[in-house]
Amino acid sequence: MPRRRIGFWYRFAAVIAKPPLVLLLKRDWRGMENIPAEGGFITVVNHISHVDPLVYAHYQYNTGRLPRFLAKSGLFKKGFVGTMMRGTGQIPVYRESTDALSAFRAAIDAVNRGECVAFYPEGTLTRDPDVWPMTGKTGAARVALSTKCPVIPVAQWGANELLPPYSKKPSPFPRKTARVVAGPPIDLSRFHDREMTPELLKECTEAIMDAITRELEQIRGEKAPERRYDPREVRLEQRRRAAARQAAERTGGPAATAGEGNGK
Repeated sequence: MPRRRIGFWYRFAAVIAKPPLVLLLKRDWRGMENIPAEGGFITVVNHISHVDPLVYAHYQYNTGRLPRFLAKSGLFKKGFVGTMMRGTGQIPVYRESTDALSAFRAAIDAVNRGECVAFYPEGTLTRDPDVWPMTGKTGAARVALSTKCPVIPVAQWGANELLPPYSKKPSPFPRKTARVVAGPPIDLSRFHDREMTPELLKECTEAIMDAITRELEQIRGEKAPERRYDPREVRLEQRRRAAARQAAERTGGPAATAGEGNGK
């Protein structure tokens, strides 16, 4: 299957985005040899900054395999951003779909046509206090198991030093280094030809997040926490504490303190 042709809108996006990226960030890019030269595949990428989609897209663009990102359908309706999203062939995800698999049908079709589809499995910027990957959502696993395509883990670090997660204030000086590395394909063969149950998807997603985390450990030169940050667990714990405080206020007793901490 031939590589996807670079069209007008992708070239236009590169003309706009590459000069400031080159100006603001030094580059340490590795693992490009792990990006398949032909055929459909998906990449799974950690999310550390509002800037990192541009950094990763720059890396991937330079491999000659253009990524198609999955993005919220609402972004495709927003003026210039929507025009760019549609023009560069990004994939809208309709979260209101009642069929989880149909929400990713366009991604499956793109992979089957021999294209690269990029996933941020966390679904949003990491909320881990130390910027490690969080627990992932199952979309990437669904597409990977439906197509049995290569799944390439990509880790990145540095964009978060330029613009930290959830921050609106960049820190351009001193000049930061964007480190991006693509690892070898993840072996998901043990999940193939099995019923796509929630348990199987969760197990496959964990394997995907483990692979991304291993690559990030190499970049950062340190080990990730043994337990992955789970925002759902943190929200439940926050609700439990709030309920305990409210109960204590009603009864006049002390609020429960068991389990307080950072939620990890």
